[in-house]
Formats: sequence, C-alpha cells, structure tokens
Amino acid sequence: MHSAVSVITAKRDGGELSDAQIDWVVDAFRRGEVADEQMSALAMAILLRGMTRRETARWTGAMIDSGKRMDFRDLGRPTVDKHSTGGVGDKITLPLSPLVAACGAAVPQLSGRGLGHTGGTLDKLEAIPGWQADISASRMREILADPAIGAVVCAAGADLAPADKRLYALRDVTGTVESIPLIASSIMSKKIAEGTGALVLDVKVGRGAFLKHLDQARELATAMVELGTDAGVRTVALLTAMDTPLGCTAGNALEVAESLDVLAGGGPADVVDLTLTLAREMLAQAGIDGIDPADALADGRAMDQWRAMISAQGGDPDAPLPSSRHTETLYAPASGTLTRLDAMDIGLAAWRLGAGRARQGDPVQAGAGIEMHAKPGDPIKEGQSLLTLHTDTPEAIPAALELLRDAYTIGEASDVRAQPLVLGRITA
Repeated sequence: MHSAVSVITAKRDGGELSDAQIDWVVDAFRRGEVADEQMSALAMAILLRGMTRRETARWTGAMIDSGKRMDFRDLGRPTVDKHSTGGVGDKITLPLSPLVAACGAAVPQLSGRGLGHTGGTLDKLEAIPGWQADISASRMREILADPAIGAVVCAAGADLAPADKRLYALRDVTGTVESIPLIASSIMSKKIAEGTGALVLDVKVGRGAFLKHLDQARELATAMVELGTDAGVRTVALLTAMDTPLGCTAGNALEVAESLDVLAGGGPADVVDLTLTLAREMLAQAGIDGIDPADALADGRAMDQWRAMISAQGGDPDAPLPSSRHTETLYAPASGTLTRLDAMDIGLAAWRLGAGRARQGDPVQAGAGIEMHAKPGDPIKEGQSLLTLHTDTPEAIPAALELLRDAYTIGEASDVRAQPLVLGRITA
C-alpha cells in the first residue's frame, strides 16, 4: 500500500522510486488524494536528490497518462514541433511555423505565455487583432490537415497533462522550478501528449536565458532528447546563445512586426539564421529531404502560409498592429563600438514597461517593449539613438531607464567577443 509520506521519504533519503510509486503518486495527486503540500515536499526532494533516466521517463509517462493524448498520424503529412526554453526577443516560432508548413510538414505548436523577463509566443500573437490562442482539438486537426495552412500555434488544452499543470503551479511558488528532471518532464509530457512525430528543442543558455551555464543547458537538453527518444518521438536539441537579445526588438507587437520582416525576406541576420537553422533541423527530423527553407522565405510561400495560419485562428493579417502611447529614446553617450548588449537587462526593462507579467494571469501591453537600434559589433556615434522604449504607462520609464544604463557597453572594436549562435547539438 502506497502513501505520500513513504514516497517522499524514499526520495528524501536518496532512493530510486519504483514505477508503481511514481504511477500512484502522480495519479493520487491528480485525484486530490496527495495534497499540494505533500507534492511540494516531493518536488523539493527530487530537486535535491535528482532522478535516474528510468524515473524521469516513468514520471513523464505518468504526467501524460493524467490526461488525453492527441494523435495526428492520419494527417497524411509528417508532423514536427519546436520548443524553446525561452529568452529575450525570441520570436522564432512566428516565422518558423509557417515556414516549415510551407515546406510540407504539419506543425502542431503548443505554446505558452511569458512570465518575468522572457516573452511568450501566445502574448506576441495576441497582439494581432482577432487572433485566438484557444482552439478545439477538432479545429486544430482541420487546420493541420489543410496544406494551405498546415501550422497551428495555440494554448495547450486543459486535458493535456493536467497533473503537470498543477505541479508547475506548485513548483513556481516553492523554489523547485530549477529541477532538471521536473523541467524535462514538464516540457516533454506536453510535447509527447501533443502527438507530434518529431521535435526540435531550442535550449537557450546565457544571461537572458533560464539556464545561465552551458553544462546546465546540456544536461537539460540531454534529458529531454532521451525522453523524446524513449517515447518514440524523433528528437534533437540545439543549444543556442542568449547573452544578447535575438533580433532588434523585445515586446509583443514589436516582435510580430520584426517577424513579418523576416517572412518578407528581410529582418535581422540572427533571427533569419536561427529560423533557417531550426527549419532545416525540423525538416530533417520529419524526413523531408531536398527542400531548402530559404527558398520558401525568398519566394513568398512562407508569408502566404503565415497569412492563412493567422486567419485560421481568427486573426486579421492586414490589421495594423497596436502601438504604445508613449516612447522615449536613450542616446549613445560616446562614440565607439557597441561591445555588449545584455539580454537580461533588456528583458527586465521590457517587462517593467508592460511587455511581460509578474504573475500568471496578469495582463500585458501589446505595444510595450524596446527597440534596439544597434547590436554588438556595430559602430556607434555619440548622440545616436541606441534604444527606444515603448509603453502605455510612462511612470514605468524611469525604472526601465535605470536598468538600461547598465545594459550596454561602448568600447573598441577589438573588445567585441564574437559568439556563435549555435553552441552545441544533442542527439539520441
């Protein structure tokens, strides 16, 4: 006979939980037999003691089994998804999903909302007038089956790994978010339950990422690739740099506008490069050969797919994007070369301006955020525009400016330390 206390003490004392213990405690938590404080204690024990590959896989399976599984194997086209662990200016999902769909795959992309300094894909898309994040499973299937659309970016339904949703809320308030096995199982339980045939993971590492160190990012990426592989999902992970914000914008409508630039054949080089790199990985995992996604950007197919994707979820692709009522520009105090632009400071400042939220459920300002007029390596002249702040709440500007005064360094060109965008690749 199992009990919450016996499972907690077994893990607290460094033991390896059995399959039966894991299955029981997750199901009992779902049913309310295991109380929130007991699951919080178990989460802390897992944070401190860790989990083996077998335990993590079984825990993930139990989270999946707490709800429903989706199945898209009868669509007639391969399915592939992408997940990012989150960063500043990370708008890649927006151009990537229609681009991969334009190349012949179906992309069921379940996404989330931003919290703190990292932006959320759903918040960005909700800046588009009329666009809806919540759609039914049947409507999702209809969109994916239509080759003129082929991509869905939406919120996960309430019946997808519901036990994980409850556990995530507890981890957020009990100091157990950082547990690698629990992060990996939280992400992968939803991705596996989603029913995708293949998955590419973008694991961010650096100042503006959740994971600051490469060894942490590699550990998480390896755990997630193992979970996907063990579940029969073809999975690969890229470790990508997040010391500097991606692109030249951080903020919801601002990032949508920049994504449209990419889909139109322009956009910042780092956003284009990472979009194409991830698109090639996704197509390879989906088994689609002989198609260069750069061609689908250049000839407008990706833009056509974007318009169809936005329209399918109620959005108006021709409607003007929201803009903030107040702007303020920070000017360069000296000439030289921009040698550093700190992703964490930019993300926190954008959050202060209203682009993010402190708690789940808080509203966000669609137009709030920061434009970056230069990136590391660019020459700077004294007095030129460096950063422009956008907000509907001008009283937030002084606190944001205080953060931004330490967000950049102007020095000599020789001081620029070039870093590759992709820092590593993890496969099964």
